[in-house]
Amino acid sequence: MKDSYSYVVLGLGGLGSAACYWLSRRFGAEVLGIEQFEMGHVRGESQDHSRIIRLTYHTVPYVRFAQQAYQAWSEVEAESGEQVVVKTGELNFWPRQTTLDEAAYNDSMAACGVPFEILEASEIRRRFPEFRFDDDIHAVYQPDGGLVGAIKANEVHRRLARRNGATLVDNMPVTKIRQVNGGYEITAGGRTIGAEKIVVAGGPWTNRLLAHFGVEIPLLVTHEQVTYVDSPNLPHFTPERFPVWIWMIHDNYYGFPVYGAPGVKIAKDRFKPTDPDSRGFEPHAGNEHDVLRFLEDHIPRAAGPVLYTKTCLLTHTPDADFVLDRIPGHPNCVCTVGATHAFKFASVIGRTLSELVADGSTPADISAFRFDRPGLKMPAVWDLPEG
Repeated sequence: MKDSYSYVVLGLGGLGSAACYWLSRRFGAEVLGIEQFEMGHVRGESQDHSRIIRLTYHTVPYVRFAQQAYQAWSEVEAESGEQVVVKTGELNFWPRQTTLDEAAYNDSMAACGVPFEILEASEIRRRFPEFRFDDDIHAVYQPDGGLVGAIKANEVHRRLARRNGATLVDNMPVTKIRQVNGGYEITAGGRTIGAEKIVVAGGPWTNRLLAHFGVEIPLLVTHEQVTYVDSPNLPHFTPERFPVWIWMIHDNYYGFPVYGAPGVKIAKDRFKPTDPDSRGFEPHAGNEHDVLRFLEDHIPRAAGPVLYTKTCLLTHTPDADFVLDRIPGHPNCVCTVGATHAFKFASVIGRTLSELVADGSTPADISAFRFDRPGLKMPAVWDLPEG
């Protein structure tokens, strides 16, 4: 490891690993990535087999950014020779009572030329017989939806970054960042490293890093979990036969076909606030019970004994939008926060970060993700379920 680099990325989860890769394509050995824990650790947000990727979003800028995400992943696949995106199709189930605006989703997709179908209950049963819903449920089917192999994608980003000359180090927690002669000195793992420009991708630890820049944003970290179920009917739930799906309410259920582990994966969003340093790793029995009951009621052939339940963290912004911008007062430093739904965008966020920090601008529309937007200035009101 050298004593100084042009670009230093802090945090090597999904978004930081992507930033290292995209920076390394242009700057090679002038890129350093620093991780506070071991590489591929399970304390954060992105270390699991799969994350949903989709074009079904509620605003035109998000749909456009999702389209760019598919393009960015395609470039990564072409360079690595590995598949990280698996298209399964996506079903969004809309109950009669929901806290979301279905028209906003459908109108945004239509405006961006994204194909989708609205399926009534009888058509759902005919085309996707594993699901069991009452007649008052309908669904939106989008054929490009699917999953990103999260663990694989992180490893591919890091491997390609190293191949391009970047240096990636782990077990080096950052203890100090100070501005020196137009650049920065970073103290991490007892060592001091010079940096011309910095990318902050700290996930649940973002505010700890931003404090060195005199900046704080309202963030809430929650404990989440996903459950893998050892169904006796796993051949019916392969990616070729079973789509990713979302129950479209604010605190939704969602699920995956078999991928990465010999079980069907299901989760229920947003569980309880936690501290990323003192969090527990034990699954919550009530949450696990809820998802198993949902399977029994609505996907009965997927039901079975629990293979395992895995915990993780999510980092929330008050308006549920990303942070993706230059740090106020520090034009040579950029920061990103995934706001609970970023992994599908990980590679394009990495590309956007590289453009912002290297060029000072990006062609991507990130106007909704700025530090100075109203959603980050108003007092935070966290609408989380009890329990």
